[in-house]
Amino acid sequence: MKLDPTTIAALANRLERCQIEARDTTKITDDHPEMDWDDAYAIQDEILRLKLARGLRVAGLKAGLTSFAKMKQMGVDTPVFGFMTDDYAVPDGGECRIAELIHPKVEPEIAFVTKTALRGPGCHIGAVLAATDFVLPGIEVIDSRYRDFKFDLKSVIADNTSASRFVVGGRARPASELDLRTIGIVLEKNGEPVAFGAGAAVLGHPAAAIAALANHLGRRGQEIPAGTLILSGGITEAVAVKAGDSVTLKVQGLGSTGLRFV
Repeated sequence: MKLDPTTIAALANRLERCQIEARDTTKITDDHPEMDWDDAYAIQDEILRLKLARGLRVAGLKAGLTSFAKMKQMGVDTPVFGFMTDDYAVPDGGECRIAELIHPKVEPEIAFVTKTALRGPGCHIGAVLAATDFVLPGIEVIDSRYRDFKFDLKSVIADNTSASRFVVGGRARPASELDLRTIGIVLEKNGEPVAFGAGAAVLGHPAAAIAALANHLGRRGQEIPAGTLILSGGITEAVAVKAGDSVTLKVQGLGSTGLRFV
């Protein structure tokens, strides 16, 4: 690590205040180009500590930048990982207030819910599928705290991978009943299709993103607990939204979920 604890705490507070106040900031590596990957995740950990201190709870975990489309869109080549607290959850078909966000975008995802714990290193797709209780459609609302949605990998990790809101719904089904590589999705905005894709867009198989998360946590002495909701990462490029937009994700064999922006 390159940053001292005081600096890490200050940067976490800066990013957390930006989210609470719905205002942007310059990316933190502009001020601290020396920071490393451990610093980035330490800042994310401190943001989680701040949220838990305010009485929030962890609602799930997430992988980000897991599709080749997202990596190209954001100019990065490595997945990132973060968390979701319960204030991020939007009911299926519910409303998301634009005034609470900076420059939101939506991305279609396959959500996993575990029935047994997953721990790395050495976690693989087979272990993930064996540990999965069910999968279902999910939409993540990402909202980078960085100006113009411009960031590098360390900055976005520190910013909890742009996590903001999420919704899950549709029909929950065991992963064993589906071919998650070929499963097709359609993302609609205001009734018009705006993105198409298949599960293989996420690291070749959505479960590979969950395995990568388990291995990441394993290197830190942590695991994915049983009963954890995990968003496996955007299947397509993110789509910008504004007040008045209605977004629906339809997933082959899993039904649909959606939300409205007001």
